Amino acid sequence: MVIKVIGTGCEKCARLYQNVQQAVTELGVDAEIRKVEDLVEMVQLGVMSAPSLMIDGKLAVSGRVPSVKALTEILEAQGRR
Repeated sequence: MVIKVIGTGCEKCARLYQNVQQAVTELGVDAEIRKVEDLVEMVQLGVMSAPSLMIDGKLAVSGRVPSVKALTEILEAQGRR
């Protein structure tokens, strides 16, 4: 699973990254977590609001910071697909 935390490095972006790391650890899933802070790459991905979360190339969260619990539910749902 490839997870991209997309944002410009703001406080909310950093919090989303930390929450994603914690959710992945709690679930014990094999995931590569990447930060995407480059504006050109963000536009290429089609993301216009930050922070956003992309899982395996699909936008899962946009413009908000879900809790760790919400992220575990999102990740579990993605893993079942």
